[in-house]
Amino acid sequence: MAIDNKIKALLQLLDDPNEEVFKHVSKNILNQGPCIIPELEKVWETSLNVILQERIENLIQEIQFSSIQNQLKKWKDEGAQNILEGAFYITKYQYPDLKFEQIEKLLANLKRDIWLEINNNLTALEKTRVLNHVFYELYGFSGNSSNFYAPQNSYINLVLETKKGNPVSLGIIYIAIAQSLDIPIYGVSMPKNFILSYIDQYNTEISENKDVLFYINPYNKGTVLGKREIDYFLKQQKLEPEKSYYQPCSNIEIIKKLILNLIYSYEKLGYPNKVEDMQNLYNIVN
Repeated sequence: MAIDNKIKALLQLLDDPNEEVFKHVSKNILNQGPCIIPELEKVWETSLNVILQERIENLIQEIQFSSIQNQLKKWKDEGAQNILEGAFYITKYQYPDLKFEQIEKLLANLKRDIWLEINNNLTALEKTRVLNHVFYELYGFSGNSSNFYAPQNSYINLVLETKKGNPVSLGIIYIAIAQSLDIPIYGVSMPKNFILSYIDQYNTEISENKDVLFYINPYNKGTVLGKREIDYFLKQQKLEPEKSYYQPCSNIEIIKKLILNLIYSYEKLGYPNKVEDMQNLYNIVN
């Protein structure tokens, strides 16, 4: 096939010492997209040229990052319906070979065990108790307070494996499970915090004033909160109450919070390149 010959020719020119030739070759390789990665990996494996290997590593990273950016933009442009999908694209930044099916597989048992306990006759509070019992007590999910700012607390695959996360990542998993079981739980984007809201299921039309029955703290074993606790928290933080601090937010707002957590984590660890990459992802959803 012509494309194969073209790719072969491009790959053979990758170690060309002429910078202009290399720039031209790189541009053409980047245009091929993720499908060229296996070919690049083959060249890397069979080469002993350190410069060539480095060039290939950089190209693979660039292709993967470009692919994530495109997928995240598509998710946003198509309405950002599935919160788990948004979190998955952010996770792919650190784990490019991760498949969405792997995330779904990690969630499957948890979802099944909750589904077995839930029925439509239960009240909102009773359903929340079931969710909390399975999520926190049976499966042992908890906040990672000993290493709160670690990046792994924001990557959904690691949170599902280690059962430890931050308020946003734990909240995302909680929301994803609840909504897949038709339980109307949504995120609430508060400054310096992230909680969940249980919406009156008889008033779930998309409007600014969804009726919140109560709030849930995903970082503190699903503790149920009322409006008074939110008032108290805002007062403690010396924040003026705003309507948005009490109302459900969009999935995009949640993913923005997840990315901001990672920016902060990488700033603390001193990884300016990762901070810049995360800033690029933030700009896509902002």
